[in-house]
Amino acid sequence: MNEPQNLTTSQGSGATTVIGLGPMGRAMALALLTAGHRVTVWNRTAGRADGVVGDGAVLAATPGEAVEASDLVLLSLTDYQAMYDVLGGVTGSLAGRTLVNLSSDTPERTREAAAWAAGHGATFLTGGVMVPAPMVGTEAAYVYYSGPGRAMRTHEPVLALLGTPRYLGEDPGLAQLMYQAQLTVFLTTLSGLMHATAMLGAAGMKARETLPELLSTADSTSDILRAGEENPGAALDAGEHPGDLSTVTMMGATSDHIVETGRALGLDLALPLAVQSHYRRAIDDGHGGDNWTRIIDGIRAPR
Repeated sequence: MNEPQNLTTSQGSGATTVIGLGPMGRAMALALLTAGHRVTVWNRTAGRADGVVGDGAVLAATPGEAVEASDLVLLSLTDYQAMYDVLGGVTGSLAGRTLVNLSSDTPERTREAAAWAAGHGATFLTGGVMVPAPMVGTEAAYVYYSGPGRAMRTHEPVLALLGTPRYLGEDPGLAQLMYQAQLTVFLTTLSGLMHATAMLGAAGMKARETLPELLSTADSTSDILRAGEENPGAALDAGEHPGDLSTVTMMGATSDHIVETGRALGLDLALPLAVQSHYRRAIDDGHGGDNWTRIIDGIRAPR
């Protein structure tokens, strides 16, 4: 995978269409309007456009009208099937336009969508927004993109208004893959926090008391992983798993204790059992003395 990069920009168009006005779509439209851009919007439920129309956006009557209003069309929908549902009847209007799909789906469906768009004469960029809607357009916002570099360079001035663009390369599936990888970390962390909160709640402790304590651990995890490492991924790339600070056996024992505790408390064990299985596999493969990162082997090649 190519390293994220910021491309040299060229002047983009001042007219942009946003299709899909959930919280993220509305936030994107507002960020563009705030920067002085002409914004056309369309949503299946027209009433969701009221706020951004009040801020200066133009509400298109149909998807075709929305597409034809701008060379740059941003899609913020539930998934990629929703793109086909919305644009499938107006494919004659797609030629010469750039579609930037910021919806979540699989990398393979993303590649299929890029081919579909190209078949109708459109250029396709994949985007993955890495902040919640209230942060869109702020300095903290960033968005992964992949697809044709020329289109990225052309439209980066506009896309940068949503958040710092991080371009991954020509393969349209890469931005989607990065988005899914990031959300894997995010969703697993959320489930871990709720499992831990439920553990403590079984002892009568209130979430308002325990969650701040648990969040401090979540906050410190990245610092722990980076401690003493110039690049924490370098050893993984080299296939090195030195067990001088922690071992698979040690971490596996902890995972056993978490499963036993959860079982005794009557909690759902899906998450702790999954974690435990990673360590048991590594131990079974003879890697108990290696660093916990050795569990990646079993994830890469499940039995």
